[in-house]
Amino acid sequence: MYKNYRLEDILTNLMVMGVSPLDVMVTGVTGAGKSTTLNSLFQRKVATVGKGVDPETMTLDSYSLNDSFRFWDTPGLGDGVEEDRIHSKKIIDLLYKDYHKNDTQYGFIDLVLIIIEGSNRDMGTNYKLLNEVIVPNFQKDRILVAVNQADMAMKGRYWNEKENKPKQKLENFLEEQVLSIQRRVEEATGVRIIKPIYYSAEYDYNVDKLFNLLIDNMPTKRRKLKV
Repeated sequence: MYKNYRLEDILTNLMVMGVSPLDVMVTGVTGAGKSTTLNSLFQRKVATVGKGVDPETMTLDSYSLNDSFRFWDTPGLGDGVEEDRIHSKKIIDLLYKDYHKNDTQYGFIDLVLIIIEGSNRDMGTNYKLLNEVIVPNFQKDRILVAVNQADMAMKGRYWNEKENKPKQKLENFLEEQVLSIQRRVEEATGVRIIKPIYYSAEYDYNVDKLFNLLIDNMPTKRRKLKV
């Protein structure tokens, strides 16, 4: 479904930017559902999904949705001090992966998508990821946040299984939650992120809005690296 989703918009944006494909890093804490999200976007299994909170993505893998979008899956933080140090270094190294064009050094990664789990189980680690890993090493206007597992935001209550969407009480809660996350991220990191969207990769709910978030915020220029 998403292979050709808004393809004309994407190609127009890429032409303006002068790159192809657009490289998007997908990151978050362990258990946030990064791999499940990728599988939902691709409408097939491309990334291995961990069970519970066991880390599955220990390396950096890339998946091309089409010739225009390439996603980079990263190991999650929250597995312990030493593991987080190793994983943080891998993420930072990818953020500084570069190429040269016309004697100018550019960053390989064009956007960062940070996935937060709907239950907000480990917001401290999310802030650590943002404040210590992403924000110091990446342009702030290229950072996007999305809340996965919307169906679990109120401990699994108020999800309309028949219609595959939240009941009104849960929808109100989710709207308040994303605004709260926006405020809390700004308080913790000083970065005013674009209002996050909420979705459920497992139930394929609002995944189109997740893709819209990426497409609507595609950069207009290549990402220059500071020297």
